[in-house]
Amino acid sequence: MVRENLEEVNNRILAACKRAGRNPQEVTLVAVSKTKPADMITEAYAAGIRDFGENKVQELCEKHQALPEDIRWHMIGHLQRNKVKQIIDKAVLIHSVDSLRLAAQIEEEAAKRNLIADILLEVNVAEEESKFGFKLEETEAAVLEIAKFPHIGIKGLMTIAPFVENSEENRPVFKKLKKFYVDMQSKSIDNVNMNMLSMGMTGDYEIAVEEGATLVRVGTGIFGTRYKIGENKV
Repeated sequence: MVRENLEEVNNRILAACKRAGRNPQEVTLVAVSKTKPADMITEAYAAGIRDFGENKVQELCEKHQALPEDIRWHMIGHLQRNKVKQIIDKAVLIHSVDSLRLAAQIEEEAAKRNLIADILLEVNVAEEESKFGFKLEETEAAVLEIAKFPHIGIKGLMTIAPFVENSEENRPVFKKLKKFYVDMQSKSIDNVNMNMLSMGMTGDYEIAVEEGATLVRVGTGIFGTRYKIGENKV
């Protein structure tokens, strides 16, 4: 099932790239493996997936230890400051940096390990009260502040769009973040390499690709899971 689902998702990404006149190699599929057993992850791995996303620190750490070393683990869930030290050397990319205090903690832990932590700033474009992230108008100031940290590499931006029945409703959200992303690229800020745009999940990744996403986070579409009404499908 996983292999077939992956083929379907990849075909949809290819089609979205074609519609948008994009090179499919610009888009990385992150398979969201939260709560999924090792055998399902292994099946996705055998089908060629190397980028996997986890929401919880403990789960990421356990899977990092148990599964192949060449897997690239992405921390995509809300990250508590007291858990940064557990994943600082395990996650290739932290998608969910949503506050200056969290960035400061990442800097502190990365400095202790003498490494550079690659991050994305989470932007709450739709300003949903239930979501974490910087408001769009706060994000540039946050980028400038976090760019001062020598052990952090700002690689781009991430957003979680609203849960909607019609994915087209999220197109303005993605457009807005892409425009801001391009504006930030043009500013050439020191210690900022703005080349990653993480947006789009199972319900809307095709729209996100059409609007410029370089990373899409897909769980349900690959692994097939039940979810609660009103919950975002990843």
